[in-house]
Amino acid sequence: MFPARLFVIAAPSGAGKTSLVKALIECTPNLQVSISHTTRRRRPNEREGEHYHFVTRERFAELKAAGVFLEDAEVFDNHYGTSREGVERALAAGHDVLLEIDWQGARQVRARMPECETIFILPPSHAELAARLFKRGTDDEAVIARRLRDAEADISHWQEFDYVVVNDDFGQALEALSRIVGRDGAAWRADRPGLAALVAGLTGRVV
Repeated sequence: MFPARLFVIAAPSGAGKTSLVKALIECTPNLQVSISHTTRRRRPNEREGEHYHFVTRERFAELKAAGVFLEDAEVFDNHYGTSREGVERALAAGHDVLLEIDWQGARQVRARMPECETIFILPPSHAELAARLFKRGTDDEAVIARRLRDAEADISHWQEFDYVVVNDDFGQALEALSRIVGRDGAAWRADRPGLAALVAGLTGRVV
């Protein structure tokens, strides 16, 4: 028996992280997703306690001051945080745990629980990223434009992660995540040849 592990998965908005995580959880019985607290407004298709714990800014500040969060971050003017107790309880029960957070939160988790394994999801191109954000239909054009501007900054942190998966084909990306969680993810290490060239195409920066 292997010890339970903590996985952290992050991506720029629109890379397909949420759909991949949902599918990964469904096909991996011992993997549990940690439900974050957020001050973001609940979307029509979201349910309290299933997608997030929705709290006011005042309540979030109280929880943060009490040291409840393993990590917390401000993204698009909203706050997000992960309960450390919830993560440790699931790990102690023998369940692998997955945190679906951003690169800021991932950096905090690495500092506090360095044994965690981190995964970053990339879109195949900037054009595809924009198309996915528009297709989502949950944000207005101003929000989408802001998300596109911020995506480049998010992507620039890809080298901080242990693994990088390019979500070009959903099935192949899901297979990659399954292999990583199944302790067979060497092919998706962040230091593999050719990945830097893809990132340069996404950001316009040579790595």
